[in-house]
Amino acid sequence: MLLARYQKDLIEAGCDEAGRGCLAGPVFAAAVILPRNFKHKLLNDSKLIAEEARYELRAEIEEKAIAHAVAWCDNVEIDEINILNASFLAMHRAIDKLLCIPQYLIIDGNRFTQYRDTPHACIVKGDSKYFSIAAASILAKTYRDDYMKQIALEHPEYEWHSNKGYPTISHRKIVLNLGHTPYHRKTFRVTAPELVDL
Repeated sequence: MLLARYQKDLIEAGCDEAGRGCLAGPVFAAAVILPRNFKHKLLNDSKLIAEEARYELRAEIEEKAIAHAVAWCDNVEIDEINILNASFLAMHRAIDKLLCIPQYLIIDGNRFTQYRDTPHACIVKGDSKYFSIAAASILAKTYRDDYMKQIALEHPEYEWHSNKGYPTISHRKIVLNLGHTPYHRKTFRVTAPELVDL
């Protein structure tokens, strides 16, 4: 089971992002403040949980969290400031939206841009170590998936309903054949040497 807290005495928010490695669509981020005694047997890194279970967990997280928020940076912003900075900015925007002000932040990963004067800790694989980061990963992932399914209706040929914008072999092949949409990240290079025999 994951850990409830990184530190004991402060109001702590967990933060994570989804969609950083995608060829299309925004990067989403979430910030979640959970009750001090929060526990859940199934909550974990969103990548380790089946899609149906992620949506069930989202409903439970939103019901039980002290505060939660989701925000994003679109593909144009990603191209302008790069994906790393866009991920941090999306997290900042999510934190801005929290109805309860956190006194401490725990961030999934090994880098983060300071948010105001709020202290933080970067935790590698934090979404599989702390409940609040795992909860943030669930919210970021499910809300991003919802967004990608919606824009997939505009461009069904890119198969975003299933690949969610990630650089699958089929998605890369489609981009190489059809080019970019207004939702694609133009600064992300699309190469597919492994597709020679397909």
